[in-house]
Amino acid sequence: MAENVSIAANNPKIAGNLRNVFPSPYMIDDAKWYVNDCISREGKKQITRAMVVDGKAVGSIGISIKDDVYEKSGELGYWLAEDYWRQGITSRAVIQICREAFAKFDIVRIFAEPFDCNLGSRGVLETAGFTYEGTNICCSPKKVLRL
Repeated sequence: MAENVSIAANNPKIAGNLRNVFPSPYMIDDAKWYVNDCISREGKKQITRAMVVDGKAVGSIGISIKDDVYEKSGELGYWLAEDYWRQGITSRAVIQICREAFAKFDIVRIFAEPFDCNLGSRGVLETAGFTYEGTNICCSPKKVLRL
């Protein structure tokens, strides 16, 4: 499985739409660590699944339960190999894993934070029934110093 994950994930277009913890290039050791980490954390405030096509892992999807005042929320994250984009695979996976998370954990909402420019991911979420709540607004240190 790790070999398929490393091949599918080793794409700057995927890494460019994910947080910095997602390595690029994505090597076999990264995939082995990731698969083992998912297995060790399974069911402990997290569920993670491989997206599989024709018997090989071509993506990953997971929900992590948050802490503190966000303990009733789960954060959804996913990626899919570029060859499989726009085929409905991720939207179906989102629906399936959200059903599983709501059944397994004491949560009331699941959210995702795609980058604003990632229209494909936003479309996945809308297709799966997610509602747009808003865009994070930030201020940089340079802006504050000019005020």
